[in-house]
Amino acid sequence: MNLLSYEASQNMIDLLEVNNTRFEKVTLSESLGRILAQDIISEFNDPLFPTASMDGYACRHEDLDAGILKVLGDNPAGSDEQRELGAYECIKTFTGSMMPRGADTLIQIENVSYEDGKITINETVPKGSSVRPIGEGYKSGDVLITKGTKIGFAEIGVMAGLNCVMVKVVLRPRVGVIATGSEILDLGEQAENPAQIRSSNNYTLEALFKSAGAQTIQLGTAPDDKAQIMQTFESALESVDILVSTGGVSVGDYDFVKDIVPRLGASVVFKGVSIKPGRHIMVAQIGKKFIIALPGFAYSSTVTAILYVLPLIAKMLGKESGLKIVAAKLQENFTKRSPFTEFTACNVVIEDGEYFINFKDKKVGSSAILTNMLHNSGLMIAGEEDKALEAGTYVSTILLDNLL
Repeated sequence: MNLLSYEASQNMIDLLEVNNTRFEKVTLSESLGRILAQDIISEFNDPLFPTASMDGYACRHEDLDAGILKVLGDNPAGSDEQRELGAYECIKTFTGSMMPRGADTLIQIENVSYEDGKITINETVPKGSSVRPIGEGYKSGDVLITKGTKIGFAEIGVMAGLNCVMVKVVLRPRVGVIATGSEILDLGEQAENPAQIRSSNNYTLEALFKSAGAQTIQLGTAPDDKAQIMQTFESALESVDILVSTGGVSVGDYDFVKDIVPRLGASVVFKGVSIKPGRHIMVAQIGKKFIIALPGFAYSSTVTAILYVLPLIAKMLGKESGLKIVAAKLQENFTKRSPFTEFTACNVVIEDGEYFINFKDKKVGSSAILTNMLHNSGLMIAGEEDKALEAGTYVSTILLDNLL
């Protein structure tokens, strides 16, 4: 079996053409976590007029030296203040209120004493104190949030301030997930014999893809039956953009998925990559849809989903790959177990702003040990040319808590 290099396989994923121009409009409150399909541009200044940033007395700074100012009345927030200050006059003005005409300074309540309609200046302030100038927050025409941004709480707040009732967001790709294998049991199913195992792949990957911004369709499990798998795949492809399966891609007698995919009319982009785990991965395309067949072991399917499905989801959302890769220093020696590019679960530690990794409590074994990805783990990348790596060596590491 001729294996593609990891770098070549990633380049082929990058070159895949996807439809990333689809969008929909949702209400502002429904847009959290979605990807913006347009730039958010301010249509006005914030604030529109000089505004008090504290409670106090709006005045002319040149009058403060007089020591006593006459109070003309109150100026509550939201009032359309029309009075104009004359010499030695002030107006009690509250946080968020429009500054009266003629006023250039707000002296805080704590700095004065009030009696009989006048204030006495106990402590002066600089000119312009506690006054928000026009456009302090942003100016008309400023691009405040760029297209492709994932909407968080701050974006929600800014758009609310701009009166964005409806928000244009990228349509989420629909990803179907199915686990194949006669030995696996879906949630709630009763075992018929002790050789059967509980399926976790379809739920692990569903959660991973949802977190990455996709809309998922949980297809459950399917036994090693060609006709049933074929029917499930055909039905799923009617409603998904990406169909992800686990199991059935190796070289065993019951590994049917690798044979079914071409029979569906899909063109195989590549099959077999020089990586560990997951070298039997298959990526295929049928029209504008994709089929990604992953290995069956839990750790293996999760790693390959991170490497190949998440970048494809990101492309459909108009985002970068989404994988955050950092240079981290080994805290212990590491020996590769294969001639392939290896992705090894590791502990990520940050000390004085530098990344370190170690393998404490990480079990060495098959590609089925999903628990190795718990507890602030990362994936250390060891290239094909790497062999024994000494402590202190810098290695590329994928941060698993920064995938989304």
